[in-house]
Amino acid sequence: MLNRRTVITTALLAAATSATRVRADGGMSRIPAYVFSFPALSGDDIRLAAFTGKPLLVVNTASLCGYTPQYAGLQELWTEFHARGLTVIGVPSNDFGGQEPGGTSEISETAHHQYGVTFPIAAKAVVTGAKAHPFYKWAAEARPKEVPKWNFHKYLIGRDGYIAEVFPSAVEPADTRVKTAIARALADS
Repeated sequence: MLNRRTVITTALLAAATSATRVRADGGMSRIPAYVFSFPALSGDDIRLAAFTGKPLLVVNTASLCGYTPQYAGLQELWTEFHARGLTVIGVPSNDFGGQEPGGTSEISETAHHQYGVTFPIAAKAVVTGAKAHPFYKWAAEARPKEVPKWNFHKYLIGRDGYIAEVFPSAVEPADTRVKTAIARALADS
């Protein structure tokens, strides 16, 4: 017997596999990022619906990457902008160079203990290809030329639930372009 949560989750995931859907009047309406969730590293779920109307910075991370020190910059963004409504979400992935080979304890050691991360960290997920997490499939459909090509690729989701900006791995979290885009997303109403 299916419970209500299973039915709702299944329906949301089915709807989320496409970034658009047909409205009753025949027009198209896009599905916002807020329909997705990630299993959390802590075992709970990170439901993006909990952040509806607030900007999100979703970043695929890895513990053994040359960009891993960006965790510190992401934490600085979280510290600077969280009270104003920004949520940063780290999504560990082993997709690039096998640079996230460990499990929960290794990921936690790197993020929480080495870099002092206090923002939400998801459980390890696939971010590219046919087996990608539904959020990343949605993002790839919305921005096919701006998909992750390496670790620490950043999607800024605006208050409307759609991709506002995309920053490749080499763009540091403290970069003026990132901070300006976040400030703009926070100011949008």
